[in-house]
Amino acid sequence: MAVGSNYRDRVREIALGEYGFVTTRQAASAGVPAVELRKLAARGALIHVAYGIYRVPDAPGTAFDQFAEALLRVGEGAYLRGDSVLALFGLADVNPRKVRVIAPKRTRARFPAFMEVAAPPPGEARGLTRYEGLLAMRVADAILDCLGRIEPTRLREAARDARKQGLVTRVEYAKVQRELGKALGRTAAS
Repeated sequence: MAVGSNYRDRVREIALGEYGFVTTRQAASAGVPAVELRKLAARGALIHVAYGIYRVPDAPGTAFDQFAEALLRVGEGAYLRGDSVLALFGLADVNPRKVRVIAPKRTRARFPAFMEVAAPPPGEARGLTRYEGLLAMRVADAILDCLGRIEPTRLREAARDARKQGLVTRVEYAKVQRELGKALGRTAAS
């Protein structure tokens, strides 16, 4: 087997477990030098997505590809926020125009129009978890994060659906219902 095809196989194996993407760091860990990624891209075996990020062109697409790409573009420690987390599970019937990502470190990179990148809100001490391998706010926190952008009644429905799917605990569900009840009370008083 030629060295190039061996590199191609290694890169493909990584990418198939990462929504079709591979980073230069992942490739280096598998013994594939960055220069080989550039060569594979020049031959059409990879698509250069952004600095240090490549995609296998024939990787099967999923509903999570754009979320994975957004997180990779922002970098280590980035996580999905608010309605982007709800969109992962089809909660609150949201279809956000942008993937909302929190960048724990300052970034100067330019991002495509499908992304909205922000610094963590001051004092934010939310728990993070992985859903489908993607770092994100917990669903309960994501629901509350959407207050003011999505109607409280839709968020209440999202909380019920999340509870049925086992995405929130009983304690988290009770907290979310309390907060949504307060929000509904404020809107009724307006």
